[in-house]
Amino acid sequence: MPISVKESLVWYVILYEGSSRESAVRAKSERKPKIVPHLAPETFDDLTAVTLRAGQVIMDIYERNPEARLKDDRTPVTEADTAAETLILQELSRICPEIPIVSEEAAAEGKIPEVADLFFLVDPLDGTREFLSRNGEFTVNIGLISQGKAVAGIIYTPASGRLFRGQVGLGAEQAELQPTASVSDGRWSAMAVRAPEAGSMVAVASRSHRDERTNAYLEEHGVSETISAGSSLKFCLLAAGEADLYPRMGRTMEWDTAAGQAILAAAGGSVVTEDGAPLTYGKKERGFDNPHFIARAWA
Repeated sequence: MPISVKESLVWYVILYEGSSRESAVRAKSERKPKIVPHLAPETFDDLTAVTLRAGQVIMDIYERNPEARLKDDRTPVTEADTAAETLILQELSRICPEIPIVSEEAAAEGKIPEVADLFFLVDPLDGTREFLSRNGEFTVNIGLISQGKAVAGIIYTPASGRLFRGQVGLGAEQAELQPTASVSDGRWSAMAVRAPEAGSMVAVASRSHRDERTNAYLEEHGVSETISAGSSLKFCLLAAGEADLYPRMGRTMEWDTAAGQAILAAAGGSVVTEDGAPLTYGKKERGFDNPHFIARAWA
């Protein structure tokens, strides 16, 4: 039976290096075991329901075509960002009261809690530019970080109803769910990355932030087709086997990538920096921003 902590909200399972799936029983192994936390199934469903509710809040405001204002970092924010974040913070604090939360809009106001080994990263509306341009490619992101690694993630695209979630070692899945639906209504299907073919890889690139360095990277790595997409949806397309590569050579924040990285890793992929090291979290000394990275459909 898994070891239970945090009032049974988080379980710990044993993984072995070189394996992307849970190893329940292994009497002898030359592989080094790792203890990885996971959200208990009921808790994971509860958090998934929170993303649906946040999606409903966002869509209600989306229909009103709201205006945006610029934050200090010159990025846009709308009523939908703040309303969705308020709901998510309230619900996460109720469901997982002992786990700190770092969220985009609170961080912009300097409200960043002390974080240690286990904390949430939340982007209540990833892709505000996509929201304002009304192309539907915006998402709700909730990611769980343990010891600097993204271990669980939920991403919801309320405009299309597509929901992705995964926990490293336990796999990834997707479903079509409208914001008013319940989690149990979903017809869940497992996700896994596909095997890229040399010379015919499909890349996904930012719709709003693509630059010359990204274009050069794509040309150098045998990419035959490039799909433009907004927000954290790019990670999900790799996890779902619909693309192979996502290079990001511009600035991102940890709440932009945590949920997507966890889902991609759960589906068999990985996210690394330009020097090949895994993308990590809890970088307080950097203000929670990320170095450039490459998301890949392989480990």
